Amino acid sequence: MTLQTCPRFVTLEGGEGAGKSTVLAALRDALEADGREVVCTREPGGTPLAEQIRRLLLRAPGHAGSHEPPAAETELLLMFAARAQHVRQTILPALQRGAWAISDRFTDASYAYQGGGRGLDVELIAELERRVVGIVPALTLLLDVPVTIGLQRVRGRGAADRIEAERDEFFERVRSAYLARAATEPGRFRVIDATPPAGQVAAQAVAQLRIRMAEAA
Repeated sequence: MTLQTCPRFVTLEGGEGAGKSTVLAALRDALEADGREVVCTREPGGTPLAEQIRRLLLRAPGHAGSHEPPAAETELLLMFAARAQHVRQTILPALQRGAWAISDRFTDASYAYQGGGRGLDVELIAELERRVVGIVPALTLLLDVPVTIGLQRVRGRGAADRIEAERDEFFERVRSAYLARAATEPGRFRVIDATPPAGQVAAQAVAQLRIRMAEAA
């Protein structure tokens, strides 16, 4: 199966504490100011069923209702189960009616977290992407921040979820996997330094979006 590139589909990627929520809001505002319908969503999640899977995946050990830690393969398959639902129930319907869709994380996160972080075979991830997902965004904004800075931001917000609680070495592997992936697909990825103040990062992201809007017009 060949992956289909979707012109009005934009994704945000990056490690913990990269500021994706702030950037997503700025992208939404820019599109709406231009008179476009925009659907903002996230992964894992984006539909009621996928949000239930999110809670299973991110619930920290010891939290009420927590379960045994999922094996790396279990984590990967649950991510793709949620993604399959997300694509068919949220993303594709939005694109088919002419809206823009912006997702806080998408399949690249599996290459980074389950591939780079957990060490799973990227060929397995690629096969799942082809058979289960079937689409790729036309633009992926990778918000890159050093691991130490990103984790300082996250840990200042309160209790960490199961993945946020991983060791720093895990996130170094995630960051390396993201940057390697961006290097192999320069036509789709735009790497943005996410260490400056949030407003500056958002402005850079909006500038890249405007280029994509002009191309999709």
